[in-house]
Order: sequence, then C-alpha cells, then structure tokens
Amino acid sequence: MCEVVHMMRLFRCISRYALSGLLLLLTACAQQPPAATAPPPPKVTVSQPISRDVVEWEEYTGRLEAMESVEVRARVNGYLQSIHFKNGVSVKQGDLLFVIDSRPYQAELERAKADLGLATARLERTGKDLARAQMLVRSRAVSEEEVDTKISDQRQAQESVQAARAMVNAAQLNVEFTQVRAPISGRISRHFVSIGNLINGGTTQSTLLTTIVSLDPIYCYFEADERAYLKGMRQARNGDRTNGRAGKQPVYVGLADEEAFPHQGYIDFVDNRLDQNTGMITGRAVLPNPDLLLAPGLFARVRIPAGGKYKALMLPPEALGSDLSQQFVFVVDNQNLAQYRKVAMGPIIDGLRVIRDGLQPDDWVIVKGVQRAKTGAKVDPIKQDSAGSQPSPPAEPERTAQKTNSGR
Repeated sequence: MCEVVHMMRLFRCISRYALSGLLLLLTACAQQPPAATAPPPPKVTVSQPISRDVVEWEEYTGRLEAMESVEVRARVNGYLQSIHFKNGVSVKQGDLLFVIDSRPYQAELERAKADLGLATARLERTGKDLARAQMLVRSRAVSEEEVDTKISDQRQAQESVQAARAMVNAAQLNVEFTQVRAPISGRISRHFVSIGNLINGGTTQSTLLTTIVSLDPIYCYFEADERAYLKGMRQARNGDRTNGRAGKQPVYVGLADEEAFPHQGYIDFVDNRLDQNTGMITGRAVLPNPDLLLAPGLFARVRIPAGGKYKALMLPPEALGSDLSQQFVFVVDNQNLAQYRKVAMGPIIDGLRVIRDGLQPDDWVIVKGVQRAKTGAKVDPIKQDSAGSQPSPPAEPERTAQKTNSGR
C-alpha cells in the first residue's frame, strides 16, 4: 500500500514539472520574433541601345594665319612726304599708300633723258658719216680703213643710245618707286613712320613702313600626333578616308566663343615629315572668310571626319561602369536578372557613347540605377524607349506567368 501511494506522489510531481516545462517552451516560442522577409528587388531603368548613323571626328587645336603677308618697305631713299591710308582699313592691290619726295629722282630722270638725246644725236651723226664714207670709198676718195672706223663709231653710238635709254628707264622706275602702293589686297596695319622722316630703301635694312595681310580666304594650321597620322594614312589607303595630300578633305572650324563648328573648309597641305622633337605633323586647312570674321592669330578648334558614316549602337555614358582596365554594362534578361556584359567603347558623339562590341540592338541595358545592380541578382526594371523620353510600365514576365497558372 505504501508503494502505491509513493508511486502516485511521484507521478503527480513528474506531471507538475512536465506541465511547467511545456508552459515555459510555449512562452519562449511566443516571445521569438517572426522570420525576416526578403527585401524587394531594386528598381532600375532599362533601355535598348540607340542605333544611329554616326561619323567619328578628330579634334585639334589650330591657329589662323594669313595666306599672304607682306611687309611694305620702300625701294628708294628719301623723305616721307605723305600718307594716303587710314590705319587698319582694307586696301586693294595697287592702292597708293605712301609718297616719298620725288624731286631728286625727277631731276635724275631729266638728266637721263638729256643723255639719251645726246646719244641719239650722235647716232644720227655717225650714221650720216658712215653713209658718206661708203659713197666716197667707191671713188677711192677714202680708204677702207676709214670706212671701218665709221662703222665702229656707229655701233658705239647705237650702244650709247641703248645705255642712255636704260638709264632713263631706271630713273623712271625710281620716280615711280617714290609712290609706295599696296602689293596685295587685304587689311593694312598702322603706319610705322611719320611724315618727314628719312626713309632707307632698296636694301635688306630698308625702313618698314607698314604690313598687309590677306583675309579671304585664310589658312588654319594644326598639328596631329603620330597615332592620328598613321590611322589617317591607313584609312586613306583602304579607301575609308580622303587623303589630305591628294584631295580636298573636309574640315570644320570653331572659334573660342562658338559652341559648334560653323566654318567649313578643306585640307590643302600636309607636311612631308613629323617633328622629331614633338612627334607631331603639321596640316593646313583653307577657309573661306567672306565676312572677314576670321583674323590671323586667332586660336581655333579643328574637327576632321575620321572615316565614313556607319551604323553604331550608342548608350548614355552613365550606363557604363569601369572594372579595372575594362568597361561593362548590366543587361537584364527575360527573368529580370542583371547580367554582367563586357563592352568595347568608342567616342562620345552628341552626348552618347558609341559601343563598338559587346551589345546587341535588342538588349535591355540598365541606364539608371547601375550601382544597385549585381551580377545574377534580380531587379525590378522600368523600360523606356531608346530615345529615353518616357518610361513605360514595368514588364513582369514571372508574375504574369504566376497569375496565368493560378487562373488555371
């Protein structure tokens, strides 16, 4: 009987402890936080590459120079008598610019004309003497030796006339040189010498009177490096580009205050060697300048087509990422998974980056939110057209498939 009572007490104690443990377990389970839910996929904007006909360009820095530039110097000595132009105006070839005192040269001209008259009179006299001697020699009134002397005298008189005439021409030129005229048409500088100053002319140390530069057309000189030179020559050899030496390759020029390149011309000269010190080769373009806006000495931006027109795929620059030495984009597949895609880049044209390799026209590329994408991770894409005008509602292929299955 005692054993039965002892067993009943033991059973009640075990039941009491089991119930307490169960209550503690239920309390602990009730106090545990709920399981964390997965975050939604990041929203990104995707777009297909823009397909466009483009032309790649090479840009250089150039400087404008006049096609013709002349330092106006006197050819004769004398005192400056008058100036016949306004500083900085446009002049035409042959316009009178300066006048040097011509009185000494006019006197020299008169003396030369007088010497010519004396030589002409002597020639007439020797001619008559020769004719008279030739008549007398037939009757043997004069000797043959005397006739030969008369012939020699006439020849000397003829040469004297030629020399005197040359002196007249030289004196006439000196008189003409006292009037300094514009050798070319263009814009003239200021006069460097005032009236009354003595002018030295006719030598390498002649007095500089002014300068004239031509303006229309005008040259633009620029320099290209070795890579650009080799690329251009190979393209010209393959027929993909006009040879600057052989043809009129188009060129476009913009000034410092111009955004675009409104001045069009052509290349007419490429130097025959590269500079050994700089590794650059000089090219020259000819630009029409009817409004005379372009002036010698101005800096200019020069743009040259680096080949023909071709179809290119283009993306906004913010769509590309850089991974050490290579560039990449994220392409979203039909499961809304971001896929890493290595690409080869070209130049930026009209604000868009040319993609040479690595993309297809129908690929959907992440153009906004690239930093939120990871390789193989799911994203929530918002599609926009290639021009990037307005986004369209997101396409959810997986959700659509789930709704279809649940409808069945």
